[in-house]
Amino acid sequence: MLITGSIVIGLLGYAFTTIFKGNTPERAFRLRRRWIRWVVLPILNIKYKVKGKPPITPALYVCNHRSFVDPLINCAYLDAYIIAKAEIAKYPIINKGAEMTGVLWVKRDSTKSRNATREKLVETLLDGYNVLVYPEGTVGVTPETLKFSKGTFAEAVKNNIPIVPIALEYRDTKDLWQDTSFVQHYFNQFASWRTEVKMSFGPAMTAEDGPQLSLDAQAWINAELKEMQQDWTKVDWAKFEEEEEVDPSKYLPKSK
Repeated sequence: MLITGSIVIGLLGYAFTTIFKGNTPERAFRLRRRWIRWVVLPILNIKYKVKGKPPITPALYVCNHRSFVDPLINCAYLDAYIIAKAEIAKYPIINKGAEMTGVLWVKRDSTKSRNATREKLVETLLDGYNVLVYPEGTVGVTPETLKFSKGTFAEAVKNNIPIVPIALEYRDTKDLWQDTSFVQHYFNQFASWRTEVKMSFGPAMTAEDGPQLSLDAQAWINAELKEMQQDWTKVDWAKFEEEEEVDPSKYLPKSK
């Protein structure tokens, strides 16, 4: 309730000031970053450690996916348009907040939507803005990442756009989006008084072809995850050894 209320207040305030100052990506990113750092993370009691910082703009930032709050952790430090599933646009208030502060919607089961999103991704990057994508396409509950989708990497190579990998890891099993609904995942993660997470920004990467660039980014993230997990994480990976992935979209409202 506090999070939703803060979104409403923030959007109303932003809409009012837009009358005088105009709506620009820079203002929207600044609003989002401040809201995350000063409101969301303190309310949810998320404690985070960050290694490195975004090394270059514009770039295509790619991150492994664990929880619905991953974009909030990422965007506390990164100004970027986020590629997100169209199903999330069904959530009132949250969808407007996302749209006002930078999101590119995609319907994963629609070839037309995926192609349109890739075109918008390239356009956004060439306009000088960062884009953030989760190339696993869903959340993973294995120590290493799931297989990366190659499409965005091919576009990066074709347009001479660097890739920057981001590794993200939580300390406890409760923080991973397991085979549950969105609401249950939320309460599983934040029923405890504290959530701990680590995030690491990698170097800008380029390659001669998309598949190789994908493998390079995935290898860097997996190496960072292994280092983060060592002597720190309390996740019971054995609990998920028979699960390759969880698709949270099946728990989101269906598109009509």
